[in-house]
Amino acid sequence: MASIQESPYPLVFKVADPDGGAGRAELAGRSDATPIRVEARALEGMQKEALVRVGDGPGWRMVSDEGPYLNGTDLAPFPLAFFTAGTQLSLLSMVARIARSRGVELTGLCVIQDNYYSMSGSFLRGDAVGGAMPAATVVQVESAAPEAIVRRLVEAAAHEFPAHPVSRDPLRNAFSLTHNDRPRELGELQAAEDAGITDPGPRLQALLPAPPDSFRREIIWKGEGAAVVHGVEGGAGSSLSPEQKRTLHVRGEAQLGEGLAMETRVVLFKPIGSTFHLRADETAALGGQGLAPPPLAYVSAGAAFCFMTQLGRYAEIVKWPLDSCAVVQDNTYETSGSLAAGDLRSAASPVETHVFLRSGRSDEEARRLVVIGERTCFLHAIMQGAFPTRVGIELNGRPLE
Repeated sequence: MASIQESPYPLVFKVADPDGGAGRAELAGRSDATPIRVEARALEGMQKEALVRVGDGPGWRMVSDEGPYLNGTDLAPFPLAFFTAGTQLSLLSMVARIARSRGVELTGLCVIQDNYYSMSGSFLRGDAVGGAMPAATVVQVESAAPEAIVRRLVEAAAHEFPAHPVSRDPLRNAFSLTHNDRPRELGELQAAEDAGITDPGPRLQALLPAPPDSFRREIIWKGEGAAVVHGVEGGAGSSLSPEQKRTLHVRGEAQLGEGLAMETRVVLFKPIGSTFHLRADETAALGGQGLAPPPLAYVSAGAAFCFMTQLGRYAEIVKWPLDSCAVVQDNTYETSGSLAAGDLRSAASPVETHVFLRSGRSDEEARRLVVIGERTCFLHAIMQGAFPTRVGIELNGRPLE
């Protein structure tokens, strides 16, 4: 298989795409709807590669990896880093845009977010399950504006920021499976509609960067590396244990730069993981420059990458080698109302995930792989529940009660 270390390109780049985006035709013309398609394939080990298209905008190629806890090479952010980055940057962007629309000057804006997940049960018995908990978030504002004005704008953003429905509102996601080039029934999972979607692997192999002046060169980079330790909780190889009973903790610390350019530092505390930095920018339609992926691109990429990690983890534990594994994931975010008037509404559609596997295993084993992958995916767990983000506010270094 191909690998991250063999690629001459950065971890993220804007894709040269003369045909434009691939948003769903019936939604692409609506200003309140943002369709996102993620096409992803497994690379060597726990590495993944994806092309993420947001509406009719450009495509972004990005890669993911896992750390020592899954015997990964730790060369790119872990899947949950993308989700934490995307959700907190979506909130950061919304606070900044509401403040701008209301004429409130912010001299500083940061969002600190802690995400928690759980894993319990046995992969060998087939009762392993992934879980999620509400995010704990603090919005830190520096401004001369009155406390009541700052409180109102942050509260408006916190409830209706575009990524919030993914965890706030229960979603019944749907799936399809193509095994060895033939469609297969999945049984207990909600069936995704047949939309003529094909294996994205060959398309992903041919991706090339857009002109270098159209995007930032350093969008994602690694900070402090994880310690490789054995025989301790969260240590090397620990997440490949057939029996699981543990919690995960991811923290992101994001800040607003010039305009709507944003950056976050994401660290994996449990299991023992590395620190990664991710930059984002909004599209021109939302007041940004489009020089880095928008926050929602990271949210959707994280969901695809996390699901694929569960497929790879289960295949590794039960010793079912896969010749290839790829997914195509579709979802849509919608916003309505006015930033200035305070009547914002946000919604997200259920995610449709089409899985493409090639292996020497039976169709029943392939079906079981997808079912257990969905059941153990932390981000499908957060999408299926109701986990509204808990948001605290600090103004000029002082918590607001």
